[in-house]
Amino acid sequence: MPEIAEVETVRNALKKQILNKKIKDVNILYSKMIENDKEEFKKILINNSFKDILRRGKWLIFELDKYYLLSHLRMEGKFFIKNHEEDINKHEHVIITFLDNSELRYHDTRKFGRMKLINKEDLETTEEIQKQGYEPNSKELTKEYLKDKFKNKTMPIKTALLDQTIISGLGNIYADEVLFKSKINPLRDAKSLSLDECASIVSSANEIIKEAIKHGGTTIRSYTSSLGVTGSYQNYLLVHKKEGQECPICHNKIKRIKVGGRSTYYCEHCQK
Repeated sequence: MPEIAEVETVRNALKKQILNKKIKDVNILYSKMIENDKEEFKKILINNSFKDILRRGKWLIFELDKYYLLSHLRMEGKFFIKNHEEDINKHEHVIITFLDNSELRYHDTRKFGRMKLINKEDLETTEEIQKQGYEPNSKELTKEYLKDKFKNKTMPIKTALLDQTIISGLGNIYADEVLFKSKINPLRDAKSLSLDECASIVSSANEIIKEAIKHGGTTIRSYTSSLGVTGSYQNYLLVHKKEGQECPICHNKIKRIKVGGRSTYYCEHCQK
């Protein structure tokens, strides 16, 4: 699943290629992805253009004149820039054609992605944005904030870190890396964390996401370079997908377990 670093990479790549290009047509091949009336959706986009592309957590926010188009990539979503004459792939479900005949195509093998048009004045109050927690680089993401959020949570800390209402944009890959860097066992009850451990999560999340964005995100099976930008942060991962390999600190074997149904990688020696 694309996480905050990957979505930020997509945002930056798209900004270089589609801003201020007039939209002449919209082809919706799988209407369940669109949370508005299909014809109204097309009517608003046609003859408009994207003025900017913002991001909140894992949500891309395409700015139009009076509206925002919210887009979530979910598990397998990708954007491609193609020419109008190129054949349509069976997994391309929403196609936006610009006046120059270039196209923004949304590709999603599992069809979990969602798009939604909202009025600009509703951005902060729309449910998808309002429920987002603080991002890893936010000054509001403090050890006190996390301690308060975790105080009543008996769930494993790995599961709590995936809760987008607590930390926005952190997903499975980076949660593993943050817990390893913080020396916290992923099975620990969230409420058991000390203030110092919460401080470690804050600093680790900030550092790891900053580096991941710098390297274009992590290119693995569920996130590949669809816009000419290849992520390389997979070369810097310390535990995620490293089952059976040596821990870079203690040289014991990295283990893989399931936490809340998600594959989780950790060192049981370093993360006691």
